[in-house]
Amino acid sequence: MITEILNNLWIALSTPNELLINLFAIPAGFIENYLLMKLFISLFNFQVTDKQKILYVLLITIAGFISMYIIPNPFNLVLNYIFMIALAYYIFKISLLKSAISILASVIMFNIFGILIMNPYMTLLQINAEQLSTIPKYRFLYVIIMYTFVAIIIYMLKNKHFKITFLEDIDKKTKFIIFLNFLFGIIMIIVQSVIAIYYIDKLPIIITFLSFISILVYFILNIYSLTKAFDLNLTKRKLESEKEYNNTLHILHDNVRGFKHDFDNIVTTIGGYIKTEDMEGLKKYYSQLEDDCEKVNNLYILNPDIIKNDGIYNLLTKKYYEAEFKNIKVNITFLLDLSILNMKIYEFARILGILLDNAIEASSVCEEKIINLIFKNDQKNHRQLIIIENTFKNHDVDTEKIFEKGISEKENHTGLGLWEVRKLVKKNNNINLFTSKNKKYFIQQLEIYEN
Repeated sequence: MITEILNNLWIALSTPNELLINLFAIPAGFIENYLLMKLFISLFNFQVTDKQKILYVLLITIAGFISMYIIPNPFNLVLNYIFMIALAYYIFKISLLKSAISILASVIMFNIFGILIMNPYMTLLQINAEQLSTIPKYRFLYVIIMYTFVAIIIYMLKNKHFKITFLEDIDKKTKFIIFLNFLFGIIMIIVQSVIAIYYIDKLPIIITFLSFISILVYFILNIYSLTKAFDLNLTKRKLESEKEYNNTLHILHDNVRGFKHDFDNIVTTIGGYIKTEDMEGLKKYYSQLEDDCEKVNNLYILNPDIIKNDGIYNLLTKKYYEAEFKNIKVNITFLLDLSILNMKIYEFARILGILLDNAIEASSVCEEKIINLIFKNDQKNHRQLIIIENTFKNHDVDTEKIFEKGISEKENHTGLGLWEVRKLVKKNNNINLFTSKNKKYFIQQLEIYEN
């Protein structure tokens, strides 16, 4: 009885069996999509929850089975990849570009592994493409080998703490070029997959090997070229920072020279107020002297070594000089390490830029033009604080209504700035923005909590 069962099982495994192949495709689909997900998470080190992982694998697998029976190959593959990108965007809450690049990169790697293994496997077992597709024992073993190979790669990436970070801070043009590279790469992989499915048994192993090598070289050269482009972009930003810093140093140097040159006159003037006991005059003189000292101090703080981010340094320098040009007094307190900021630097720069633009615009029409800019760590509450205080004229301003789309007190402005800020704040569950006002200042307090 047992012998008969085993014999029947072996016959089912050793002969074409569409039912068994289809049944095997169900767990294989879940495993493959899980490995693909783990691969792109390992490549880009995305922080995702178990619930998000389960939901993603479940939905993409179900969609894959539906498309397989409705849409002919290879068009169903294209639809699956698009759906994978959309799901990663909505479920994992990552940008559309990151979602596209991470999915395409992992799919390309997965398919390269499959193409690399297929021809040697068929040659070793002396089988053709039809036997590989229809006979369960060959199909099962091939899938197990490929999945094991991918699992080893994922394990190595995780252990080596490998992470692709080049998408963090690049311009839109470069992002578009990267996307096109990966898009053409995936088209090439789809073509290669179709060739592999229908003609792999007709091609010599050397042709398959050369095909694999050509694809590998294509991606290596692309990655090398992109790396050089990123290095060039980084160097350009650093040069811009150094240029701004040199300008700041020149102004700082001129101010220090001015103080040194006028030191005797300053001391003599103070002495004159003291001798005549003119305390009111001394207070007024000291207040004016203090303003110049604060200006020097602010210029000292505008230092890339203190701010520790080239992009934010350039932004702050530009806004500082813009405010100075409008005779706005800017007081800067910087007690925050931006290299460990708990939010995306791109989104932080957008929020900071909009808030500073509004502060400059509002204070420029006041009699007393002041902006206080404070960056600090609040370790007690596990948060980072950015506080912008500015003098303002309209004390009847509605601190809630200003965030509505199209609302602006400025002429020829769309009123989209603060609306965009609120969208960015709502997008991140670890960020709050509190808006308030008092008799002197309009206050924006951005709170960034630890993830």
